[in-house]
Amino acid sequence: MKQYDCLIVGSGLFGATFAHMARKSGKKCLVIDKRPHLGGNVYCGKVAGINVHRYGAHIFHTSDRKVWDFVNSFAEFNRYTNSPVANYKGSLYNLPFNMNTFYQMWGVRTPREAMERIEVQRQEVMAAMASRGISEPGNLEEQALMLVGNDIYEKLVKGYTEKQWGRSCTELPAFIIKRLPVRFVYDNNYFNDRYQGIPVGGYNKLVEGLLAGIETKTGADFFENREYWESVADRIVFTGKIDEYYGYRFGKLEYRTVRFEEERLDVPNYQGNAVVNYTDRDIPYTRIIEHKHFEMFGEDVYAEPVTVISREYSVEWKEGMEPYYPVNDRRNSGVYARYKALADREENVIFGGRLAEYKYYDMAPVIAAAMKYFPEF
Repeated sequence: MKQYDCLIVGSGLFGATFAHMARKSGKKCLVIDKRPHLGGNVYCGKVAGINVHRYGAHIFHTSDRKVWDFVNSFAEFNRYTNSPVANYKGSLYNLPFNMNTFYQMWGVRTPREAMERIEVQRQEVMAAMASRGISEPGNLEEQALMLVGNDIYEKLVKGYTEKQWGRSCTELPAFIIKRLPVRFVYDNNYFNDRYQGIPVGGYNKLVEGLLAGIETKTGADFFENREYWESVADRIVFTGKIDEYYGYRFGKLEYRTVRFEEERLDVPNYQGNAVVNYTDRDIPYTRIIEHKHFEMFGEDVYAEPVTVISREYSVEWKEGMEPYYPVNDRRNSGVYARYKALADREENVIFGGRLAEYKYYDMAPVIAAAMKYFPEF
């Protein structure tokens, strides 16, 4: 008999949720993580009493009542509403694109005026494409221009997207932006989901709740001692890179990653918002996060005379860096399909999460994906 029923490789939300559900069903689990902490990318550090999202902003949102009730059983969630602001050459615009954005850009006040502005620009774009014999968008730039016209594209899409991907919009496939959210109402709430918030006390509270009573080990790299780790449990739940699991036999999958510059400032309120995107291509970072705004509201922001900000830089992933965003172009999708075919034949290995499934996951869907392995609950 082996020591554990399940070895969970990775303590992010998929691994932690799976471990919790497995324990609930009577299984003995061990969770290992190569990082010095638990929680994967939702881990929060503490600076001057502020919970700092060390791996970028994480805003929990869902319309799935079961998932919402589940996470709230471990941590109380606050009322945070994601309402980012875009800074283009010093001018500020509300996101997502809504009537506030259109008023800031054109001075229009009614949905009809905004629709007419966008439609005129869309028609100009389509006429220009037709004159070149183009009927369908061939790249991201053409796709975005057809959706929102030139003004929004140039100021709020182009520079930010090129910084994110490290490539010109004309070199990116059209399917990356299948649609851009355009709302003809005065509503700065980025998400349409029914439920939204941040765990009071940070995401560590949620992870600690999920992993309560479960044996964990940090600083443990599965691949450094693979033979041993594979021997300790009847089943493996793997949340790392699927190409690495299979020894890169079909080639390496590509990612974008993020570099952070964290700074503590001796002011109580630096930018007045949790997230400000910098959409000008000449600004090297994509956005600035001011972490206290995730959990402090109104006058509470001034209770502490300091704040913590993080500047985010999107860069090409290299060995030794943390992989963040799958590059789901045709080449990588084809490579992943070959790895998935191998994974589908595994009897005692479950692959889950953004790296193992090579897809961008929001937090609620990744929790739901882990829960589906336990229909009895």
